[in-house]
Amino acid sequence: MKYWLMKSEPTVFSFDDLKGRPGSTDSWEGVRNYQARNYMRDEMKAGDLVLFYHSNCEVPGVAGIAEVVRTAYPDHTSWNPVSMYYDPKSTPQNPRWFMVDVRWKEAFNRYVTLTDMRSRPELMKMKVLQKGQRLSVQPVSEEEFDTVCRMGRGLEGG
Repeated sequence: MKYWLMKSEPTVFSFDDLKGRPGSTDSWEGVRNYQARNYMRDEMKAGDLVLFYHSNCEVPGVAGIAEVVRTAYPDHTSWNPVSMYYDPKSTPQNPRWFMVDVRWKEAFNRYVTLTDMRSRPELMKMKVLQKGQRLSVQPVSEEEFDTVCRMGRGLEGG
């Protein structure tokens, strides 16, 4: 099993939005960065766990845990000319972009803010805390995942 952090703007698609979908499951489409795509396409597997991170908002942070429930498959939004994710170079015969399905798993008792994470020396190597790191999909270590979960469950302070 691997662990991930996936970013979403809560005004576009929030952790609560995921919970409200049928089966609390939805596709994670629209990734248009090659490194993030490669993580999803080549490394994510069903059963992997995800820290669901709200980005580009007043207080960025982790709201809870999701689970990958379907491995990568072509992102059909890239083929739709009216989609904001359209890419004329991607075709059904030669897809350029991929997506996975994720399911809501657990909401944290306490929202784990970016500031909270920065205050923890054991999290200093997390990609989300590195300057210039803007990937919407990024790996986290098991230890980092466990620390953020303990913080979110209120078992450890920020």
